Amino acid sequence: MDDAKTTRDPAVVRVDHRSGDQFAISVRGHHLLVDQPVAIGGEDSAPTPTELFIASLASCVAFYARRYLVRHELPTEGLVVEASFALGSRPARVADVDVRLQIPDGVPSDRRDALLAVASHCTVHNSLSSPPTVSITLAAPADAREQVER
Repeated sequence: MDDAKTTRDPAVVRVDHRSGDQFAISVRGHHLLVDQPVAIGGEDSAPTPTELFIASLASCVAFYARRYLVRHELPTEGLVVEASFALGSRPARVADVDVRLQIPDGVPSDRRDALLAVASHCTVHNSLSSPPTVSITLAAPADAREQVER
């Protein structure tokens, strides 16, 4: 993916078409791909955008849970988060998400409610609970931008 343009701005994610249904994503110098399953025309070379969306939620929950455990000097070995989801239609969307936090052995029962509360308030979950304003606009084609800059 070294030929994909990159960005180091933490508030900018760039997505470039690669081929077919595959896109290269760049954020802060990190690179990943998305694709679609073969059954719907992709090559299945990477997760789908929807799978990354769910992975973002699950990994955010895991991050917040781990930070809570470390802050309270509790074990982190064995911390696992799994998420499953169901799609809805009209409009196409993720309709249901089930996130399961498997806590490590040795976490006392009197800490579990607080752990769940902290994990449930991760940034991604908060963003789903209080949705951001999203605007999608068209930019001028690259060749038109080059002519204007001359």
